[in-house]
Amino acid sequence: MNDLTGVRILLGTSGSVAVYKAAEWARELVKEEAIVTTLMTAAAQQFVTPLTFAALTGNSVYSNMFSIDPDGVMAHINLSRENDVLLVAPATAQTISRLATGSAEDLLSAVVLAAKIPVVICPAMNTNMYTHPATQENLHKLIGFGYRIVKPDSGSLACGETGEGRLAGWDTVRELLLSLLTPQDLLGQKIVITAGPTQEPIDPARYITNRSSGKMGYALARVAQRRGAEVTLITGPVHLPPPPGITCVHILSAEDMENAVMDVADKATVIIKAAAVADYRPAEIHQQKMKKYKEHFSLELDKNNDILAELGKRKKDEQVLVGFAAESQNHDQEGRRKLREKNLDLIAVNDILGKTTGFDVDTNQVLLIDREDSTSLPLMSKENTASHILNKIVDLLNRKGMLATL
Repeated sequence: MNDLTGVRILLGTSGSVAVYKAAEWARELVKEEAIVTTLMTAAAQQFVTPLTFAALTGNSVYSNMFSIDPDGVMAHINLSRENDVLLVAPATAQTISRLATGSAEDLLSAVVLAAKIPVVICPAMNTNMYTHPATQENLHKLIGFGYRIVKPDSGSLACGETGEGRLAGWDTVRELLLSLLTPQDLLGQKIVITAGPTQEPIDPARYITNRSSGKMGYALARVAQRRGAEVTLITGPVHLPPPPGITCVHILSAEDMENAVMDVADKATVIIKAAAVADYRPAEIHQQKMKKYKEHFSLELDKNNDILAELGKRKKDEQVLVGFAAESQNHDQEGRRKLREKNLDLIAVNDILGKTTGFDVDTNQVLLIDREDSTSLPLMSKENTASHILNKIVDLLNRKGMLATL
């Protein structure tokens, strides 16, 4: 699952100043066409009115334990039945304590107690309250109940102190929601993904690079994690936020990339080389900035090692190796040549000349080639493209018998 369209989210809010962020989350959910129903504790209504959430979501807001819905079913039972996920945000120390003891003294705690759907809890409070042994013990109990806890961020708090206790960022929570709603068909797989460009220095001020944005590799990392994989993302310099929960290794040069990949390659079950690694590097790196005295200037280049080809030589029978090819012509021919010469299991070929498939765009259209057949995917978002590529990888893992024991 790559978006929250049609997902029914029950949003439970409690009395923290961070409830205003929950209102922003409700707006983001509605933008994705999720169906949001809100319930609020009495304390939450001291910070934001129910009318705010009603206006943002277009749905009624529940706060009364004994509210009766049009069908005559009590709200504390019916609300969880009609939704896919229960998201408690912000969750105060008081709310967490109630949930840990199985209390049902208000509508929110009663709904959680009656829920048979995934429950996600996002703590937000003063750092001393959060780190107190009682709160930590309560959170440990909630984990034991099977609830998912989203660790708060660290930073400046509304009380003026600094430390853990800030409500987690929406991107982190969104990724968790998507993972809860996505089949875990890559559970147990260790996937290494490379992304972005490399930079080959000329002098302290200049370098050789390319136009790769890293968006395709980052999309693959996000979607693979949602499907249960343990992902390591090795990334060149890009203007993208690190995907939450994913181990990121930041590199600059092709040599850096090679060293980082080889460090983790042996333990990976799947390696996806989506990075645009520079083919050449300057033969000499000048230690001081070069001056523009000459009318003409020539730069001598040395060839970088082919990381993908080396991975193909080292590939184990129980590994799946996936390459990318950015081509401007002869897509099928070039893809099949690289698949064969580099000992790949799968290659994704995309047209770098297309306005919607080239560099630094949010869409892609790739030709997938493996050793048995090829598939031309339609134009779609890079996350949806990533899903199709990972579907193919699941097929390859099944052919190798690598999913049988999971």
